[in-house]
Amino acid sequence: MSKYPISKEYGIFRYFKPPVYAPIFPIAAKLLTAPSFLFKDGTLLVKEHKIKSFDGCELTAYVISPKNLKKDAPCLINFHGGGFVFEGAFHHYRLAMAYAKEVGCKVVYVKYRLGPKYKFPVPMEDCYSVLEWVYKNAESLGIDKNNIAVGGDSAGGTLSAAVCLMNRDRKSEIPIRFQLLVYPFLDMRNESASAKKYTDTPMWNSVLTAKVKPLLMPDGEVNISYISPVESENLSDLPPAYIETAEFDCLHDDGILYTELLEKEGTEVELFETKGTMHGYDIAFKSPTALKAIKKRTDFMKKMFELRAENK
Repeated sequence: MSKYPISKEYGIFRYFKPPVYAPIFPIAAKLLTAPSFLFKDGTLLVKEHKIKSFDGCELTAYVISPKNLKKDAPCLINFHGGGFVFEGAFHHYRLAMAYAKEVGCKVVYVKYRLGPKYKFPVPMEDCYSVLEWVYKNAESLGIDKNNIAVGGDSAGGTLSAAVCLMNRDRKSEIPIRFQLLVYPFLDMRNESASAKKYTDTPMWNSVLTAKVKPLLMPDGEVNISYISPVESENLSDLPPAYIETAEFDCLHDDGILYTELLEKEGTEVELFETKGTMHGYDIAFKSPTALKAIKKRTDFMKKMFELRAENK
């Protein structure tokens, strides 16, 4: 029986804890490939692209688009979760497909490089390389280059926040429309009240964070803002944000603190705190709470993309 009053709608996932051991990662990578259903949905067009990373390596991204979508469509660049060490699971692809369908936008699903082979800031730089690629190739991709957003869950939330910070710091011309941060991992210190409380929760917990952190930290210096955004000394001039939290989650307070810090700088933030949930709860993709949360996300996305269209 679960130690926490997590909703029964998540079934066996209320008891699952991912095996964070280096020998497991290559095995998991072979299993977590792009699922066949991604390419068999009759309402979507999916095209695989190879993209050069910042250091010349080849990255894979899938551009997911509803059929008959108008030219110059809005675009969400989506970074999957997985603790920076696991490839995206099947539900990550389902989420990307749902966003494309429900919002009526293109979704670029990114396969960034993972630890422990690739340490910070490689995943962040990979994701930024994809942002630059989308912007530079917007016309041929059928994307409105002034209507591009970033988003992701858990580690993907870190990457989304980092990309926004990198884009600002590099004084880029790319106008990121918003950042969609779903139960994001934003405080690498792992010392918040929720981190201290939720040491054994399913799906993810602070003990697992402590295990994965040394696998990712480089030997040399690194910009802590991109790894642990709440520690940034400057959170001004960032895109509007949607931030979603899970109740029984060691990362719960990451989302709350980032909301407060962004609002203090005058950034528009929509916060949605789910109840009875654990980290990664939308793996039960069709559960009532997951469906409600997905609607909240897509409603926010539609609102923000429409605002951009009105302000053109």
